[in-house]
Amino acid sequence: MGKGYRQGRLAEEIRKIVSELILLELKDPRLPAMVTVTAVEVTADSSYATIFLTVFGSDRDKEEQAHIKEEALAALHSAKGYIRREIGHQIKLRHVPDLIFKFDTSSEYGRHIEEL
Repeated sequence: MGKGYRQGRLAEEIRKIVSELILLELKDPRLPAMVTVTAVEVTADSSYATIFLTVFGSDRDKEEQAHIKEEALAALHSAKGYIRREIGHQIKLRHVPDLIFKFDTSSEYGRHIEEL
């Protein structure tokens, strides 16, 4: 089944709002400076929105990078209620989707394929 037009528009609006909130309003020290929202997928019934993130930074070892990602996820999970409330205020929805944060590994996978 293809993605509906409404889900695509909603996903794009959520991506814009969450990107702006992370950049300007969230002041959690666990959140690294270069967190980017790469994509948002909304389920067909608009009950869940999966937000894919990428953390940019200097090349660090894998353990340190994993620790930074865990801290960033913890920070975003603690701010989930605030982010949902802001989405509800900026987009007039009857039901704001529940947010699921995941890291986008496509750039790392692409880098790995190039090395091979």
